[in-house]
Amino acid sequence: MLKEESSPLIRADVAVAEAYASVGNVGVGFDILGHCVAGAGDRAEVRRIPEREVRIAAIHGVITDLPLAAVDNTAGAALLSMVRALDLPFGFELTLHKGIALGSGMGGSAASCVAAVVAANALLDEPLPREALYPFALDGEAVASGSRHGDNLGPMLLGGLVLATDKRLVRIPVPAAWHCALVHPHVVLETRRARAALAGHYALGEFVAQSANLALVLAGCYRGEAALVREGLSDVLVEPRRAPLIPGFADVKRAALDHGAFGASISGAGPSVFGWFEDRASADAASHDMRAAFAAAGHDSDILVAPIDGPAARVL
Repeated sequence: MLKEESSPLIRADVAVAEAYASVGNVGVGFDILGHCVAGAGDRAEVRRIPEREVRIAAIHGVITDLPLAAVDNTAGAALLSMVRALDLPFGFELTLHKGIALGSGMGGSAASCVAAVVAANALLDEPLPREALYPFALDGEAVASGSRHGDNLGPMLLGGLVLATDKRLVRIPVPAAWHCALVHPHVVLETRRARAALAGHYALGEFVAQSANLALVLAGCYRGEAALVREGLSDVLVEPRRAPLIPGFADVKRAALDHGAFGASISGAGPSVFGWFEDRASADAASHDMRAAFAAAGHDSDILVAPIDGPAARVL
């Protein structure tokens, strides 16, 4: 259980926390499996105020055109949930610093939620364990996506690869050498549009195959066996329905596989694409060819290469 360190200096007035980008779904774990990726993140500066309300003072960074009304803002809604659930006699003022673009498939809305609740938690008289912050973050995430799913929130709160149900977070061990290459094309794909692409009929066999693949990936991570992960890291359920929304996806995925990826798929709702690799050198080499494939499809892109067992959100 991850606990917050107490600090009279931090809890006196203001706290700043950062939450890192994430790969949601990890292909085979739709809405329930994700891992964090260092290198990009959102920061939340939270000030404790005497009024029992949540105010958003400002939003800076790569995107600023977001609601300033707390109830309509993912981070604001998460803080409102915390104030109400804990029956706090005070409230919070929030300034957001966006480092993750929305509609990128990198957990941008989730990062704002998590950074906000982690910072606010440091201002409580008795800070809560990280798992206890999960329901508040879920309430915030629902504002952006219309559903309560924790595949991005869980790894941001705990770090690493996390299995996130509606009530529980379970951190999954991953060998330290395993790396992710995450390539983000300069294309916006809204989560609601990506979820709409999943409407329709699904065959029972697809669910069975996806369940088997998820089980292989989890077993491979626990045992540190790359062969099991390589056999299972294939999304037969969601990827085929969302791939047409991402220009150049097939070639980007092929570039990752050609460099020995365990598997490659869509990060979250897309359009970012990730690949898992046995070492950093392979991930680095693949990321450049993945970027070239996006360029061939007419889009520049950004690269993140980092350990799958990445860092949890932290108070700065």
